[in-house]
Amino acid sequence: MYSVLLVIIYIAFISLGLPDSVLGSAWPSMYPEMDVPVSYAGIVSMIISACTIVSSMNINRVVARLGTGLMTAISVAMTAAALLGFATSNSFILLCLWSIPYGFGAGCVDAALNNFVALHYKSKHMSWLHCFWGVGATAGPYIMGFCLAGGMRWTRGYLIIGILQAILSVALFFSLPLWKGNDRMQTGEDGKVKVLSVRDILRMKGAKNVLVAFFCYCCFESTAGLWASSYMTLHCGIDVETAARWAALFYMGITLGRFMSGFVSDRFGDKNMTRIGQGIALAGGLVLLVFRAPWAVLAGLLLFGLGCAPIYPSMLHATPDHFGAENSQALMGVQMGFAYIGITIMPTVFGWIAEYVSIGLYAAYLLLFLGIQIIFVENLNRQKR
Repeated sequence: MYSVLLVIIYIAFISLGLPDSVLGSAWPSMYPEMDVPVSYAGIVSMIISACTIVSSMNINRVVARLGTGLMTAISVAMTAAALLGFATSNSFILLCLWSIPYGFGAGCVDAALNNFVALHYKSKHMSWLHCFWGVGATAGPYIMGFCLAGGMRWTRGYLIIGILQAILSVALFFSLPLWKGNDRMQTGEDGKVKVLSVRDILRMKGAKNVLVAFFCYCCFESTAGLWASSYMTLHCGIDVETAARWAALFYMGITLGRFMSGFVSDRFGDKNMTRIGQGIALAGGLVLLVFRAPWAVLAGLLLFGLGCAPIYPSMLHATPDHFGAENSQALMGVQMGFAYIGITIMPTVFGWIAEYVSIGLYAAYLLLFLGIQIIFVENLNRQKR
């Protein structure tokens, strides 16, 4: 049963990654049709991120009421409806409105399934779970690119991805019997589920450290990926086409690194895998900081990707060990909420730095957040020792 359910969860994470990178691929075709500025993609992204943060922060309440299986099926159905709504949208306002259920659904699926895998499966399964997200995030732009290259409108790409999500939602509803009896939630003396507030979570020993660590990690990862091409072009003098190809190495390093991490993570443990990833990412940052040659940029980005690979899955998988199985769903949601806050805000902050100061601060900016993350992770380890 656990093997069948794990396959379903992996497929759900592929579907979670599918639409995540599609907006950027489709936007050059979308904004002229909708007669809006190119910068309006940021508005859509902000709406999705805001809704994702809200749903992640409240996932404890939702899972307590519905259970992980039913909540996942409903949330995937919401994202499917939103993507089909994208496919039929002919105005920017409609696009913004459909972004709301998409963000809520994606946040619920992400937080709930991460917690379920952390509770019921091994560290290697968590690494492979996020590897499958990378598969989806890589496949999404290819589907959109195939449609656009074939002379079809961007709506066709969203239609295909929306149909795939709808099929998965139906499969999840049929799989509900497999989930029964597997949700471990904290209960009070009356036997009812006790829902933890953010204030309750912040009072837990080590909670502040882990929340800062997640925030800083996602600041690092999202900024590294978003600004890699611009850094190579504007600071290192690398041509645009080469920069685009080399920037993909960062994401390739994350996906391949998580696949490889799955084979060794059970042996080394979550704490050591996190440290190994931090060390590799630190090496990549130092290479970029010291050298400007093309080989150094290539090596630095690849090391960034390989370093990022084990950090996020290992920290997520360690949540029940750090805070108890009965508290892990509440912690997982708030952790991911802080992660999404970092993803939403800090790449934009670096954009201001790049515009008004220098994009050459790329490596220093990344190393700053990596260093803070290392400090707070080690503080957490000392508290939990």
